[in-house]
Amino acid sequence: MTYSIVARDPATGRFAIAVQSHYLGVGPVVPWLEAGVGAVATQAQVNVSLGPLGLELLRNGRSAEEVVAALAASDPGIAARQLGVVDASGRAAGYTGSECIPAAGHEVGEGFTVQGNLLHSPTCWPAMAAAYRASADEPFTERLLRTLEAAEATGGDVRGKQSAALIVFAAEVQTAPWKGRLLDLRIEDHPDPVPELRRLVNLAESYDLLNDEGDAARAGQSEADRYAEVRRRAPDAYELVFWMAVEYAKRGELDAARRELAIAIDGDTRWRTTLEHLAEGRREGMTPELAATLLA
Repeated sequence: MTYSIVARDPATGRFAIAVQSHYLGVGPVVPWLEAGVGAVATQAQVNVSLGPLGLELLRNGRSAEEVVAALAASDPGIAARQLGVVDASGRAAGYTGSECIPAAGHEVGEGFTVQGNLLHSPTCWPAMAAAYRASADEPFTERLLRTLEAAEATGGDVRGKQSAALIVFAAEVQTAPWKGRLLDLRIEDHPDPVPELRRLVNLAESYDLLNDEGDAARAGQSEADRYAEVRRRAPDAYELVFWMAVEYAKRGELDAARRELAIAIDGDTRWRTTLEHLAEGRREGMTPELAATLLA
């Protein structure tokens, strides 16, 4: 009783699943991903074990179509289930069992599959596929969000809205599993989870802009330009403003540090107390004398 998209980004090779459902906490149930391996969505009368089992098959070199066939053959209840799979090469496959509650169906495209069941309308999954294709020039997360929004525009889950998730994993196999998890955002219970998911994606990407290992930094975007983008995208993210002020202070750029610190404290006076605690503990290059100078 859910709709989702499973996709591999043609630009970066990253894998993602975005999903929404009238179900408490869809994020831990439907999406299963592994860096450099692929992604599996298991839904409808969900058999959660098909997620990790699908990843194991992908890890052993099976194609998306082979994985769907093997999972279907292994599960006596498969007629009431849906699957979406994308493999390491970007091949996609989907499955909608004959006993899934209508409206139910899926559509497979190049590098992605969309699927849904117990939907308001059978126009839902075609609208999702069309939105994903039409946004090919947009960043990957934007394409995923537009796909969910297209589903909502057709009525989405017939029962209504409750939870959503958007998860992105790296294209390359990692030395430790957690290193491949690039984005993992989950709305567990919300009256309008897709807009809330969009808000959190924007906030997460704003944090990533100030990460020296993030996409923008690796692409050569200057810190000044990245910080300007943060202030435009997330003007109320005062923690980012505060730590930028601390960074300026550590470099001896005191005028810039005072300016940003004032913005943070005007937004939330607890950042003044935070600075005082850093100074007391002499952490992050902060001393009582430097803190007093910044607050003067």
